Amino acid sequence: MSLINTKVKPFANAAFKQGQFIDVTEKNIEGKWSVFFFYPADFTFVCPTELGDLADHYAEFQKLGVDIYSVSTDTHFTHKAWHSSSETIGKIQYTMIGDPTGTLTRNFEIMRENQGLADRGTFLVDPQGIIQAIEITAEGIGRDAADLLRKVKAAQYVASHPGEVCPAKWKEGEATLAPSLDLVGKI
Repeated sequence: MSLINTKVKPFANAAFKQGQFIDVTEKNIEGKWSVFFFYPADFTFVCPTELGDLADHYAEFQKLGVDIYSVSTDTHFTHKAWHSSSETIGKIQYTMIGDPTGTLTRNFEIMRENQGLADRGTFLVDPQGIIQAIEITAEGIGRDAADLLRKVKAAQYVASHPGEVCPAKWKEGEATLAPSLDLVGKI
């Protein structure tokens, strides 16, 4: 079953953000666009390239009013150690959630039960806490923050323009569609 159009379940996790340990719950995402960016583990290979890519685009996400939450089943202490020891991870300003019990990872239905690790999954959540987009890739396939930004812009556009939809490869400022009987068979 897909989690699209479902509400984020309640959670409470410790996290690392900008040199501090903080607590994060579903209350933190209320009224804001959010991205939950799950990855298998700290101190690995593809994961730091993805998290670094997100860090490089973080200011753009912030301009759109989007909070980023990276999540792995590591602890918030491990996130701090990784942040302190890696130049790539040291760039991160967004929240790094620890999920050692796997509760949050299971809430998003991407736990590898036999390994205790999260799959590589991205969830775009609207200000009402409803999941609007999901991307899940295999272990060796890294994600692209620029494409995630495009998806965020499309989701925000659709949310603020009822009756319009964004076609494939849509970019901000391009034409949208207004679904109607007149379009059937003409695209």
